[in-house]
Order: sequence, then C-alpha cells, then structure tokens
Amino acid sequence: MVALITGGSSGMGLEFARQLGSKGYDLVLVSNQEEDLARAACELQESIGTTVLTHWSNLALPDAADKLFDWCAEENLFVDVLVNDAGIFFFKELDVTDLERVQAMINLHVTTVTRLCLLFGQQMKERGSGYILNVSSMTARIPAPGITVYSATKAYLRSFGKSLSYELQPYGVGVTTVCPAAIATPLYKIDKKTMEVLSRIRLIHTPEWLVRRALRAMFRKRRIVSPSSMNVYLPLLIALLPSWLISRLWKKWKG
Repeated sequence: MVALITGGSSGMGLEFARQLGSKGYDLVLVSNQEEDLARAACELQESIGTTVLTHWSNLALPDAADKLFDWCAEENLFVDVLVNDAGIFFFKELDVTDLERVQAMINLHVTTVTRLCLLFGQQMKERGSGYILNVSSMTARIPAPGITVYSATKAYLRSFGKSLSYELQPYGVGVTTVCPAAIATPLYKIDKKTMEVLSRIRLIHTPEWLVRRALRAMFRKRRIVSPSSMNVYLPLLIALLPSWLISRLWKKWKG
C-alpha cells in the first residue's frame, strides 16, 4: 500500500505521513523544501521503519501535477491514498504586486489538486479502490478581506471534493475534504510561545489532533469533515456581522 502526501515535509503533511506510515503504508513525500524532505524521510524511516520515497516538486507550477503523475508511473508506484495537503497562506490587502503569488496560490490550491485528483483518481477507478483526502479550511465558509484568494480557493476545494466524491463513490473510491480551523503549523508564522498559549486554550489545535480525525473520516469515506467547535460558531458569528462593521474593522487593521 502506498500513500502520497503533498506538502509532506513539514506541518500537517508530515503528521499525515507519520500516521499513515504507522498504519503500514509506504510513503511518497512531495515538497519544494529539499532539506526538509530529506530530514522527514530520515525521521520516518528511523521512527516507523516504513519505506519512504521523496520527490522535490514546485507544485505551484501549472504542469506540476502531470509531472508528478508521470514520475510515479516511471517509479512503478500505484497510489492507494492521495493526500493533497500542500498550501500557501498570506494575509494582506491585495494589489498588483501580489499577482505572482496569487497565481501561485491558485495553481497550488486549485489547478494542481484538481489534476492530481483526476489523474490518480482514474487509476483508483480502474482498480476499484482508493482514498483521496483534500485539505480545505474553515475559511472556505468565511470570505473576508485579507484572505481574499485563500478563502476562495479553499471554498473551491470544498465544493470540488464534495462533488467528486459522488462521482467516484460507485467505483469504490472515497473522496474526503477536511476543513480545519486554526492548526499549529508553520503555515501561519506564529511564534512558538503564542502558539502554545493558543493551543492550551483550544483556539488552535495540534496537527496530531487534526490528522487523527481527518484519517478516520477518510477511511470511513465521509465527504466533508469539519473538526472543532469553531467550525460551528465562528462562520455563523462572522456571517451575522453587518458589512459596515467588517469594513470598519478592516480599515482599523490596515491602520
């Protein structure tokens, strides 16, 4: 059994690798962080003893999914579990200077994930089994200034994953989309002390906590999983805010 994890060199991706490796899966870690990839592979091989292959790739390029799929074919790898975890995050008002990283975010969250799901999903359909897990976000339900493109791409993942799950279900393939609230990973660039405080008061959760729930849902072939009570009350509270208040808060944050 083989599990391929994008963004598998750190954060939630590495935790997905740990937990899937512990379940007996051979691992394929994909990332654009070459040193972190090598470190992750050594750690996993020593701690779990599973087979780990690594592949450096800039998944924010338009043809990245096709190249990754072709590489797996050359290595004779048949993926049983595909975890699309790689992501980009930034928080600011958009302007023309952001065009390049906006495009990179769209490529990474939308284009690459879509193509990987279709390419590997076709193989899974032909074999009659497989699991796909896409990492969206609670922000898929919270369009807000500062995370304009991030929340939009995560909303796409939520919609795409749910629809695709119906299409692949008759072929024995499960598609699950996890929509976490805040998770303690390097993605948000929060200092360690603040992260520990937020974790203690449960405003932010650990990768271990999230990954356990995501994998349990995936193996049960649930379509959408939204762990944490924040997924219930925060989108609702924000939806109730009047637009004038959101505008005022945004102006105050910008200074």
